[in-house]
Amino acid sequence: MDAVTGAGTGSLETRAAAALAREQARDVSPLIHELGLTEDDAAEPTALVSADQLLEVAEQLRLRGFMLMDSVGVDYLKYPAPRPKRFALLHNVYHPYEHRRLFLRVWLDDGEAVDSLYPVWRAANYLEREVYDLVGIEFRGHPDLRKVLTPDDLEGHPLRKDFPLGETPTLFRDGRFLDPAAFRAGVTGQSSGLTGWRGELRRGRGEDRLPPVMPEGGPK
Repeated sequence: MDAVTGAGTGSLETRAAAALAREQARDVSPLIHELGLTEDDAAEPTALVSADQLLEVAEQLRLRGFMLMDSVGVDYLKYPAPRPKRFALLHNVYHPYEHRRLFLRVWLDDGEAVDSLYPVWRAANYLEREVYDLVGIEFRGHPDLRKVLTPDDLEGHPLRKDFPLGETPTLFRDGRFLDPAAFRAGVTGQSSGLTGWRGELRRGRGEDRLPPVMPEGGPK
């Protein structure tokens, strides 16, 4: 009985040690210090990066095997606690073999531009265009910095905290017409909405069917 118990305990200890080793291997704190950055107090591993050192840090991470996974902009205009600047740009980078993830946070004032990461990671192309479109952060050196989601004639940036709330029927450049009520119904799954692609399909439920194909030249 003791031998069986001992074997079981040893197996548990081995698994626990292996899990601890994996966790330590994924710890990016040493990497943050190696790059000369300050670790931010955040739920996910995050490093504070100044705007003028962002390109250099990104290149160092690329050389270490990291990839750019996502870029988001956050407006802290109405945040209750004080922040260094109004906007935060967050780049999410990930190492596909070592399974290490790190967020790079850059604080920016309204109207302050930052270098594009397109020269380092081509994935920055559409990611930065989305941040530019929705939050209004400009990226120096981006090869094609223009809107990617909202109509060309829409004034302002919808994810800014001072953007006026409301719903306006919108005609997009390619001829699509977005009616807010129909769009909402499609997103919630209440009806087929604009595209015939009900919300439950996006949640992995419902019958397996292809979305309708837009007729050539746009809707009639």
